[in-house]
Amino acid sequence: MPQLYVLAPVELNSAAPTCDCVAHRFGNAADHPERVRRYPSDMTDTEWAVVRPLLPVPGRLRGRGGPPEAYCHRAMLDAVRYLVDNGIKWRAMPADFPPWERVYAFFRRWRDHVLVKEFHDRLRSRIREREGRDTEPTAGVIDSQSVKADAVVGSDSRGFDGGKLINGQGFVVVPKRWIVERLFAHLMRTRRLVRDFERRTTSAEAMVYWPMILLMTRRLARP
Repeated sequence: MPQLYVLAPVELNSAAPTCDCVAHRFGNAADHPERVRRYPSDMTDTEWAVVRPLLPVPGRLRGRGGPPEAYCHRAMLDAVRYLVDNGIKWRAMPADFPPWERVYAFFRRWRDHVLVKEFHDRLRSRIREREGRDTEPTAGVIDSQSVKADAVVGSDSRGFDGGKLINGQGFVVVPKRWIVERLFAHLMRTRRLVRDFERRTTSAEAMVYWPMILLMTRRLARP
């Protein structure tokens, strides 16, 4: 059974934390200064209020062991959103975020333990519930898009589009294509997806979930 973010009272590690994330409540995030939110991809306070109860519980709080969370979860989420939205390299992470190695470790942990999909699905269910729909979809539309691949992408996940002469996937016309094209338009607003830079297909898959998370948190924050 998926576990939600811990909300029970607890003795805090800091005398007066300004953030209520798990890393501040149970970890050592208070040892690092809280960053000032300044980028368009940063979550607003309204978004954070929506997002926080839906976040997966860290493994350490599920009895799996491991060190305490050292950096604010809100800062980590904002860092990944910044990378995806602006298409930067991991090592080009702005200095006001946690170190890029820690942000990448956070991204990798959520990727490998399928936490990013778990989070994505919770947001999707919340949006569908608010719109008076079933929490789980009953139908789907499948399509593909050709995306140019960087040199680091391995041959095992690389194809060739002969119609478009693009080193990516093929192209087949299907009914109701506009639904998928609208989704592609949303995804392509995040620059990290304009080109495939991922060595692993699991990373490429996670990079698709994050723009949708960004889109849905903004949608849920609207009145």
